[in-house]
Amino acid sequence: MKRYSLIYLLKEQYQHVGFESHAEAEALLHQLLTNSKRKPIGIYDAKTELFEWAPSYKPNFDQASTEEQARRGNGIITIAQALRRRDSSWNPGDGFRRPSFFA
Repeated sequence: MKRYSLIYLLKEQYQHVGFESHAEAEALLHQLLTNSKRKPIGIYDAKTELFEWAPSYKPNFDQASTEEQARRGNGIITIAQALRRRDSSWNPGDGFRRPSFFA
């Protein structure tokens, strides 16, 4: 499985795209900043289990109390891990293919 996951919202649902490198994930994050359908949340690193907030979330996160930062951080890491587990076990037996990312 790819090390980095870009977490974003689409129709109020969390989604992710996996990448081998942080630079690839960051490039797509910056593209999504101008996408009206997808709202980037940040980048999860599965190796270190750390989360880097997207620029639009960073100011609100930084102004929160330490307890609130911990709660938000743990929450989004749990979401990222669940998305990664879901996708690692996804095995279409009927030939169904996932839609492309930008469709």
